[in-house]
Parts: sequence; C-alpha cells; structure tokens
Amino acid sequence: MPDDTQSFLIKNDRVVDADAWLFLDKEASSYPPTGAVVVPLSLWLDHRVDLLQREQCAVWLDSEQEPEPLRQDLDTLSMVAINFPVFSDGRGYSYARRLRQLGFLGEVRAIGDVLPDQLHYMSRCGFDAFELRGDKSVESALAQKSSISVTYQAGQDQPKPLFARRQP
Repeated sequence: MPDDTQSFLIKNDRVVDADAWLFLDKEASSYPPTGAVVVPLSLWLDHRVDLLQREQCAVWLDSEQEPEPLRQDLDTLSMVAINFPVFSDGRGYSYARRLRQLGFLGEVRAIGDVLPDQLHYMSRCGFDAFELRGDKSVESALAQKSSISVTYQAGQDQPKPLFARRQP
C-alpha cells in the first residue's frame, strides 16, 4: 500500500496530477460512506456485498495475496492495485497477468516500491498504472518505459511473439 511519502502516478503513459482514490490501511475495519475507495483484500472479503453497491470500489492485493478471490467480481471492480513491498518481489507481475487472463478490463495499478526500470516489464504483464516512488524521476520512468520498441516474447500488450509478427 502506498505510504505517506510523495509519489507520482503514471496512467496510460502520462503523469496524473490528481487521483480520486482513497487507499485504506490493512488494519481498516470500516470504510467511508462515499467516494472512490481502495480497500485491502481482507476488508473486501468481509464486506463484499456492501462494497459491491458502491459506484467506485477497488481492491488492493499484497504480494502474498493472489487475485483468485476476486474472480467473481472482476466485472464490477474499477481497479485492482497490487502492492510491491520491495522492488525485488516479482509475484505482482504474475498477479497482473492472471487478472488480465481472467478478463479484467479495469485498471491494474502497481503500488509500493515501484521503480522506473520496472515499468516496461510491468506493462507487458498487464499493468496500466504505476505509483512511482517519490524519490525517482518521472521523466526517467517514462523514458525507460518506452525505450524498448521491439519485444521478442508474447505478453499481455502483444499476444504474438516476434516470429509470428514478421511479414513473409
């Protein structure tokens, strides 16, 4: 989950100045009656029926929480945020890909210890929003994200490998 330090939000390859989402802490036992709220998975599981009635509701997953419990609700969620407690924890990449394989069309946001050199690979797995650590350069992140123009392997962003894309 994002901490209190300054961070930068990149969505669809642009820096976003304002974000309406309120992230609730892991220990939260209740939620505000209105507004766009991102709840931890445990709160979602405990209050799912009520939270489904909200106009904008999202869930954030910690690195040890797989997306399968959200399977039946993916068509109603606006966003799923995936927390990277440390940049070297790669489980979130698999969770983003799994969400896309399950048909989730909403926003998949990387939060936590997100670094500029990860954005390209995260987007290949299905992330479309990134909450970049505040001590990192947004310009550098955007440049690094677009620095690789040709990929060999298939991914969520390009389902065909390079050999299948070549013209005869």
